[in-house]
Formats: sequence, C-alpha cells, structure tokens
Amino acid sequence: MKYGHFPLAEAEGTILAHSIRLSSGRLSKGDVVTRGEVERLEAEGVETVVAVRLDPEDLLEDQAAQAIAGAIALDGLRFSAATTGRVNVYAKENGLFVADKAVIDRLNRIDPAITLATVADHAAVRAGDMVATVKIIPLAVSGLKVQEAVELLRNATPFEVKPFRPHAVTLIATELPSLKTSVMDRTAKLLEQRLAPSGSRLVREIRIPHNADRLTEVLTELHLGGPSDPAMVIIFGASAVADPQDVIPDAIRRAGGEVEQVGMPVDPGNLLVLGWMGDVPVLGAPGCARSPKENGFDWVLNRLLAGEVPTSYDITGMGVGGLLMEIPTRPRPRDLAEKTPAVATVAAVLLAAGQARRMGSDGQHKLLAEFEGVPLVRRSAQTLLSSQVSPVVAVTGHRQEEVEAALADLDLITAHNPDFPSGMASSLVTGFSHPAVAESDGILVMLADMPGVTAEHIRMLISAFRDADGRAVVRAVSNGKRGNPIILPRATYGAVLRLEGDVGARAIIETSGLPVVDVEIGPAAHLDVDTPEAVTAAGGVLRA
Repeated sequence: MKYGHFPLAEAEGTILAHSIRLSSGRLSKGDVVTRGEVERLEAEGVETVVAVRLDPEDLLEDQAAQAIAGAIALDGLRFSAATTGRVNVYAKENGLFVADKAVIDRLNRIDPAITLATVADHAAVRAGDMVATVKIIPLAVSGLKVQEAVELLRNATPFEVKPFRPHAVTLIATELPSLKTSVMDRTAKLLEQRLAPSGSRLVREIRIPHNADRLTEVLTELHLGGPSDPAMVIIFGASAVADPQDVIPDAIRRAGGEVEQVGMPVDPGNLLVLGWMGDVPVLGAPGCARSPKENGFDWVLNRLLAGEVPTSYDITGMGVGGLLMEIPTRPRPRDLAEKTPAVATVAAVLLAAGQARRMGSDGQHKLLAEFEGVPLVRRSAQTLLSSQVSPVVAVTGHRQEEVEAALADLDLITAHNPDFPSGMASSLVTGFSHPAVAESDGILVMLADMPGVTAEHIRMLISAFRDADGRAVVRAVSNGKRGNPIILPRATYGAVLRLEGDVGARAIIETSGLPVVDVEIGPAAHLDVDTPEAVTAAGGVLRA
C-alpha cells in the first residue's frame, strides 16, 4: 500500500485518506476515486489528493476487520457489521468476560494496523454489553498480515464470555448487639441484587450469634445437596475478620471444610475469606460487601457464579488493578448507545453525642426537647431519612440510653462514641469509620440540634454535590455565611479520621484544595439550640 499526495492524473482508483469539501458536494474519506470524481476535482481547481493505492494483496479496512472478527469463536458473543474498519463484539448473555492476554498481545504485535481491545479480564458483563472491538487503523492493510491474524485466532481463543450459572445460595449472618437488624436486612436485599444477573436465588437466611461454636454447628448441619442448582454459602460476619484463626475461617475448618484463602490484595475487599465444604464454596464476605459498590467480594463471587474455582494463587494475583477505592468509572469502547453516568452516593453522620454543657445543671437535654411532640434528635434523624441519604449513622455519647431510645425503631445505625467528652473530633471519627458509610462518595454531616433544617434543604445539598460529580465540599450557608450541614467527599475521609480534640471539619475544608460549593438555605444553616432559651425560642419544649 502506498500513501501520499497523488496528482489528479494518477488519482483514479486510489482511496481517499481525508474527506474533501467541494462546492458540488463532499467526497468522504475511504471513497474510491472514480473518473467522474477526478473530473469534479479538476473543475474545482484541485490538483492533488491525499490517498492510498492498494497493492494486489491488500485488503480494505472493513474487509480486514470482518475477516479477523470472523475468526473469533462465536460462543456467547454477537458481532456488529464492519464499518470504518471496526467490528464491535457484544455479550449475548450475562456472564464473566475472560481474556487470554498472551493471545491478544500476539495479535496486536502482528502489525500496528491491526488492533484488538477488550474490557478488563474477568469483568462481569451483561447481555448487550460491548466487550471487545477489532479496529483496522489505516484504510487498508496487508492481506498477508490479516491472514496471520486469522490463523492465530482460529487456533487460540482470545476471549470468551463464560455464562453465569444459577446457584442456590445460603446466607449466614452473625449478630452482635451493636449491629442493627436494619443493616442485616439491607445486606440480604443487596446480596439478592448481586445474585440476580446469574439467575441465582437466596434460598435461606440464617442469623446466629457471632461465635465460632455456633457457626460451626450451622455449617455442619447444612444440607447442601439436592437442588438442581449448585449450592453456595455466603457468610456476613458482624465483626471483620482479623486473623486466619478468627471466627469464620475457624468455623469452616471445624465443620470439616478447607480454607483456601484469608485476605486478598483488593481494596476495598481485603478481608475476604474463601473456603470449601466439599465442592460447595463458602465465602466470608468483607464488610465492604454491604455496599453496592464494586469490591473484591464481587471479583471472587462472579468467578464462582461462572463456574470457575479460584485458588489462593488466583486471589493473590489480583493486586494489579485491585485498588478500586478512588478509581472513577471508565467509559467503555466507543459505541452508539450512551451510558447513564453513575450518581454520586451520599451517606449521613448525625452527631448526637455532645454533653450540652450550656443547657445548665438541671438535667434538661436539648436533644430530648420536643418539637411538635417529637424529641429533637429523632426529628433530625427523620429529616435525614426522608431525604436522599442512605445509610444514616447516628453517633451517640452523652446520655446514650435516652438518646438511643428516642431513635428506636428508625431505619438507621447507632454508633456509640465512648470518648465523647474529648469533643467533636472523636464523634466524627466514630461516624466516618463505620463500615456502612465508608464506601459512599460523600458523607453529609448534620448536627442533631438544628431544628430548622428540612429534608428539602438536605436534597438541595445532595443535588449540588452530584452536580459536582461528588468531587467538591458542599456547605450550607445563610446570607453567604458558612453554616451546617456539610457534605464531605471521599477524598477528605482520611483527614477526618485523623482529627483530634474539640474541632470539626473546618480546617479540612480550608486546606483540602477541593472546590467548595455553598448552598443558600437561609437561617436554618445557623439555628442550633445550645441553651434552654434557644430551645424555647425555636418552638421546643424542654423535658427533665
């Protein structure tokens, strides 16, 4: 193939490398120059064209792309027609995309003109997802090189989609007094959502105390044979695995099973456990699996659902690419359909641990003051729950029992801060370190003594956070003066966890280097009731 500037006398039969605009119309890149087009070009004063002339063995880009794609095995895949030198490849069913990097690398090194790009190896895909694209870069390529690529693909499988197989899944959830029932309920629902693409079903859920003896009994008594679908056991522990001899791996061994791996180099997901009871996989889920965000649990679960048997060697080889926490969603290869962008998720931490020193010594507590018959701390929690935040973690401290009683039966998590006398920093650390909120894109911090803040105010803050793609601090203001609540993005979490003393997040906001978006919500941004007089003025009724 010869590429260059061709005088019009030699241009007939060449292929245009660039489009040409003429007063009589447009000649497109890839058009074969005919005698009639030569005359049109001459009439408009064009003297040369940038084009290519094929050698006898050359193939045009679409012919080459079609030939290469046609050599790939069709199982579970659908191919588009070739256009502009490209053939896109789609999954025909839900499953696990598995690539052979060595084969794909060999193909891409045959000639720079021939390329094959795919999604990541062992990515979970759904029917209709584009998984690969064959692209010929120039307008034509050597037919001999194309034939070499075809021979390679006929004798090796560059990639495949392994269809998910339905499984009958048993969920075992261990309980501690600090773990809310609502958290366990959400965990089960989320697991069902994770299983849905494979057609798997949650056949039973067993809740037991968090100790190795009871878990051993349950694993020993399970009857995992019988159903037509293969079985799987998933254990959500109330406490994270801290050692290979901890509750979950210890119980698997004592029940007669084998532990394949404790821990993995994927973050989030480090604290995963994989074991086997005979040929039934037993997965100890890390705490991050209570979040819908992708984590190491998904990587191992999807392999199991696709019929693979991951080994310790496989899991310890997941470190490259295993840092998932701060990686934004990447776009897939070019396709006609537009993808819906991910919506930033927002959790909430409700600070309700303070000692209320300005309330005096007569036993009155501002958070228990009633507004329209509802304790203020409960009213604040209900405001959050009726907005778009989820989950909500209420940090308690001073008069813990009474405050938590006021929050009883609400769909939230309580986290006690035993160090509450030291000041606000310890309560922020308590809230931000809770695993239920750790995977959110942002955490809204709300003081529990702000009766003027409404659910609509919260929604305004969340809307601004999402408009900033979850990468800005969002702050409520009144007449331009900073106030509360605020939303802190994930990039600030580490700094929050290092706070000490009676300080809030102001210094973090000022030194983070992140943009700050102020949202005007009026006087509510400054209305906190710290004294008996303030409670009464705001419409509250104090109780002893």
